[in-house]
Amino acid sequence: MLGIDNQTFVCLHVDVTIVDPRPRIVAAPDGAGLVTGVRCADHERCPGRAAFDWPACPSCGGAVEPAEFGPGGTVWSSTVVRIPVPGRTPPYPLAYVDLDDGPRVLAHTTEQQPIGARVRLLGPSAPHLMGHPGDGDGGDVRAEPSP
Repeated sequence: MLGIDNQTFVCLHVDVTIVDPRPRIVAAPDGAGLVTGVRCADHERCPGRAAFDWPACPSCGGAVEPAEFGPGGTVWSSTVVRIPVPGRTPPYPLAYVDLDDGPRVLAHTTEQQPIGARVRLLGPSAPHLMGHPGDGDGGDVRAEPSP
C-alpha cells in the first residue's frame, strides 16, 4: 500500500510579463535613433554605460543616471544570418555597433558592414507586437551607413 502525504498543490493562473531584451530606441530631433539606457553617475571617473535600465553601474556598482547614446557608432563586428528564424527571412545582415560615448548594441543593417565602418542608428518605426515602443522593424535596433 502506498503512503499518501497531506500536501495540497494549488495551481493558479498567473499572467507572466515578458520583458523585451532589446535596447529601447527613441527619435532624436533630426529623426535618427538614440538608444536609451544609463551611465554611471560618477562618469568623470567611471566609464560604465548600459543600453538598458540597470539599477546600478555595470562597471563599479555605483549609482546610475538616465542617458541617451548615438546615433553614430562604429561597427565592431558584422555577419549575415543565413538560417531561418521566426519572423525573419534569411539572409539578413547584423552588426555589433560601438555607439559614440555609449555601449555596444546589436543592430540590423541594410547590408553587411566592414569592421570599423561608421553607421548611424535609424529612428523608431513600426510598433512591436509585445508593446515595446516602436524601435525599428519588429522592435529591432536598425542602422545604416553613415554619410
